[in-house]
Amino acid sequence: MSAICGTLGGTEALDAMLNALPSVAGERAAHTAGPARLGCRGQTALAFDQDAALACVADARLDDRSAVMDALGVPPPQRADLTDAELILRAFGRWREACPRHLLGDYAFAVWDRPRRALFCARDHVGSRPLYYATAARAGRGEDAAFLFASTAKALLAAPGVSACLDESVVAARLASPRPDTRTRTCYRTVRKVPAGHGLLVKAVAAQPLGNGASANDASVSGTRRRLVRHWRPEEVPAAKPAADDDYAEQFFALLEQAVGDRLAGGPVGVHLSGGLDSSSIAVHAARALRHRGLAPPPAFSWLPPLATGVPKHEYALVDAVGKQERLDVFHGAPDAEDVADVLRRDGTFASDAPFAEPVTLRRAAAMGVRVLLSGAGGDDCVSFNGRGHWERLLLRGRWRALAAEWRTEQRAAWRLLAHTVIPLAHPALPMAIGRWRGGRAVRRRWFIAPGFARRTTPRVVPMTRTLNVRRTQLAFLQDGRLDFQEHWQALGSEYGIEYRFPLLDRRLVEFALSLPPNQFRHPGGDRWLMRHAHRNTLPPTVCWNRRKADPIRAGALVRAIAAALPTVADELEGASSSRAAYVDVPALLAHLREDPLAAARHFAPARAALSFLDF
Repeated sequence: MSAICGTLGGTEALDAMLNALPSVAGERAAHTAGPARLGCRGQTALAFDQDAALACVADARLDDRSAVMDALGVPPPQRADLTDAELILRAFGRWREACPRHLLGDYAFAVWDRPRRALFCARDHVGSRPLYYATAARAGRGEDAAFLFASTAKALLAAPGVSACLDESVVAARLASPRPDTRTRTCYRTVRKVPAGHGLLVKAVAAQPLGNGASANDASVSGTRRRLVRHWRPEEVPAAKPAADDDYAEQFFALLEQAVGDRLAGGPVGVHLSGGLDSSSIAVHAARALRHRGLAPPPAFSWLPPLATGVPKHEYALVDAVGKQERLDVFHGAPDAEDVADVLRRDGTFASDAPFAEPVTLRRAAAMGVRVLLSGAGGDDCVSFNGRGHWERLLLRGRWRALAAEWRTEQRAAWRLLAHTVIPLAHPALPMAIGRWRGGRAVRRRWFIAPGFARRTTPRVVPMTRTLNVRRTQLAFLQDGRLDFQEHWQALGSEYGIEYRFPLLDRRLVEFALSLPPNQFRHPGGDRWLMRHAHRNTLPPTVCWNRRKADPIRAGALVRAIAAALPTVADELEGASSSRAAYVDVPALLAHLREDPLAAARHFAPARAALSFLDF
């Protein structure tokens, strides 16, 4: 793993940002080329070409390197020692801003093109690696004088001249909506994100040259001009050629096998294992690939509490079935009250969505020497998709017999089928409200945004997705910001020297899934058909064909831990003087936490949003 930063213009920011980057990423390195200064933690993250006057800093893990090197004509003797940063630099030298189209893997990088006085920053298709940027005000003049970028927002805010003023529209959305729009913005007005699947081209505006002998390349910078460059367009993925179910499943299986295998380098490797389709498939592929290489299978980490006498064993049976089949050491670990309190004490303006259970996993994994953790998170948004939108499409096209036939195979209550088809077309939010009502919750959640702040601010939220067909829904899920969880997980993992990798977000897999007909996801044989059918001879049958999504044991342990933590958290909050209290209805929040901690823990999202935002 690596962490990167840099400046275009300015002289003092680089050291401050380097000091704020996670130290576990490695030793510091820096490079200066004219007005650009690049820095990193991790020696292999930096590359430069003196002849071409290019320099690159990258947090990257590239796949299918041989294909890129073939296209670039890299001689075979040079290939083994070529780092990912050096390969990115060569790709930029050939394709310039189009180079991300030729790169597979997880990456965030910046290349300084000295002849053009331009800096090009880019992230991979789904934003697996974070990359933030900001402008620093020129001292005493209030003008933008330097462009800065870094792997963390915290590093940017450590730089002189970068304002820590909050972006109130984002803060309001975080405090009062389950769908804040943080695709390009952060809680800080001056700190932005390079969007997933995009590059950012930053051109330096030259001031007067520094003396008679100075060249234009060495001139100081008076400002910058920026332009977004989109390099991944999933809506343009062509449809796959018609094929039989078995053929699609075979292609999918091979792509997932490759995606997992490509992510095993740099270990030791561990895997998440929940007993669900996604994590179980990844665990099986990882175990078999490692054995094929003569290595031990990965340890598997579950969020279930240790098994106790008298506890229903359904969730454990799913995990144990995979563990027994692949001879995995499975470690269960649920959070306790202190784990919950520790996550809530973290500054949620930087990372707010890390799971409460994950610090338990990370501590144990780090103690075992794990450096890479494979997760199935994000897979069901596209690749192992449940086919949301397929029934709606059948309904709108008048294919009612086909719809009725698929309903019969579901063997579910009629109200559920109605909620999944007709109701979302009329009102997308209503099925969620019905679900909350059936669960005993009020239809409207209670959020803890301060009333005065709410009245004067318009929250930036992501519009609700209307489910009109499968592909449109997949595209919306890929582009509406829900994959931003990767930034929060990577930030948490970096504290333990562990890097998360998400095989089901591999670009080859995602584009293959987008090319398929809808019946590969919502099939007469069941939902999530592609994943199930592809692994019918690989996963234990109890896992492969399990339709039960509820996990009461894991959820119950989490609720109890949250409830046990809330009295302590409330006491700490009441005794603290938060600089952000003007944005939150703190008296109402404290009353909510103290009145019934167990009830507050069961429906915790609004309170968590407020607690994570407050600095206490």
